[in-house]
Amino acid sequence: MNPWKYRIMTFWKYKDLMIQLVSRDIKLKYRRSFLGYLWSVLNPLFVMIIMTIVFSKMFSRNIENFPVYLFTGKMLFDFMSTSTRQAMSSVVSNASLLKKTYLPKYIFTFSKVTSCMVDFVLSFGALFIVMIATGAKVYWTFWLFPSVVVQIYIFCCGLGFLLAELNVFFRDIQYIYQAITTAWMYLTPIFYPIESLPSDLQLLIKGLNPLYYYVAQFRDLVYYGRIPGPRVLWGGWLIALVMFAIGLWAFKRKQDEFILFI
Repeated sequence: MNPWKYRIMTFWKYKDLMIQLVSRDIKLKYRRSFLGYLWSVLNPLFVMIIMTIVFSKMFSRNIENFPVYLFTGKMLFDFMSTSTRQAMSSVVSNASLLKKTYLPKYIFTFSKVTSCMVDFVLSFGALFIVMIATGAKVYWTFWLFPSVVVQIYIFCCGLGFLLAELNVFFRDIQYIYQAITTAWMYLTPIFYPIESLPSDLQLLIKGLNPLYYYVAQFRDLVYYGRIPGPRVLWGGWLIALVMFAIGLWAFKRKQDEFILFI
């Protein structure tokens, strides 16, 4: 049987388990919380307000409707950062379950990224509030955002697989990754327009920062009201699929050894 067909059939066989894992993660996150799922809207809204106050003096003069500009970049970065950090610990944190019964190990990584994606989708409510409060125009291109969501979800799954595999054998990766994501945030045009950077740094970010492609696409659709250019659009899909293939390959290559190290 074709290995990819076998993997898809196995994934489908355990789909109910994945649904339960995603549901568990979401319920645990908001357990004993008075406002519950509203925090998926309120939390990014509060963070956006604080960051707007902090960064508006530096960048708002060159950026029209800075709150929406900031939010369209920050919400994508937060999803990437949170989902990949949770995916990184997905295998190790389920060690007791994996030692008791056979389960496809990648299910745990998938579930972590997927539960974060649910939060990400709910945060669009906060984006709507910001757009209404600032009088931003809602372009028809806004409704094409699922294309970007799918791309960044695939990318985060791939990166999550790679990090989860590395974390089993090298636990220091979690501290290294924390430093990497901090630098990654400032090297992504979230608070500033990329045109404000020197040309050589612009080329470096466009060439080596995969998140640039998703932020650029999302801003084109939501903030500028236009269809993303082919370089950014197809570059985003290519990066997502390549990252997914690399991450899954690395994960599957070492997964039989996980039990010895968790």
